[in-house]
Amino acid sequence: MNGPYADPFYSLRRGNTLIVAVQCSMAGGTCFCASMGAGPRVTQGYDLSLTEILDPGRHYFLIEAGTESGARILQQIPHRPARAEEIEKSERILAGTESNMGRTLDTTDIRGLLYRNCEHPRWIEVSRRCLTCTNCTIVCPTCFCSGVEDKTDLAGENAERWRRWDSCFNMDHSYIHGGSVRSSGLSRYRQWMIHKLATWNDQFGSSGCVGCGRCITWCPVGIDITEETAAIRLSGDIGKSLFGKRGE
Repeated sequence: MNGPYADPFYSLRRGNTLIVAVQCSMAGGTCFCASMGAGPRVTQGYDLSLTEILDPGRHYFLIEAGTESGARILQQIPHRPARAEEIEKSERILAGTESNMGRTLDTTDIRGLLYRNCEHPRWIEVSRRCLTCTNCTIVCPTCFCSGVEDKTDLAGENAERWRRWDSCFNMDHSYIHGGSVRSSGLSRYRQWMIHKLATWNDQFGSSGCVGCGRCITWCPVGIDITEETAAIRLSGDIGKSLFGKRGE
């Protein structure tokens, strides 16, 4: 929305969207959002945020308005100013969630680490397991790859161009005249992980991974992005080229 080539369709939908965020009160076994600085506390991008609080005999929500639109909505529902002990209770819940993450990811110089290790042998190991099934990209909250399809009717009187959701794990996603740029599963997994943790920073000034752990949960062969990053970090930088052909 804010770059030199704003997407008018996305901008229209985003402008008409009211975002209600729910603060996380229970971390899952594959969560590591605290490592990424993306949670469990919602700090921006919402109209209203809710913290659910369950006390003996009492169930209520602490609500914060993040925009004028959110404040107008809040005025239309029964509410009262939160008391100090209720705010403190909310803070304790979020602190407890942060301390109970199921995973951690060391982000120290992670961009440089991955840039220096594009030819690391760990990519070969993970590619032997990866099914390129696209599950990780389907469940990721930040993946946005798309493709373009042209469709015509049988009479040849109507032609339409559709943008559809796609995945960088599909070979056709990088297809250009002459073939696919990333023809192997290895190259596609490496592109996905390095984009999430490194090149996303070059594009948007932040990580493309929010630490939700969904890619870990839904991977049918149990590939863990935190484990793969740790393995590369543990073995140190390897500069020797291991791939002889483009796209392998």
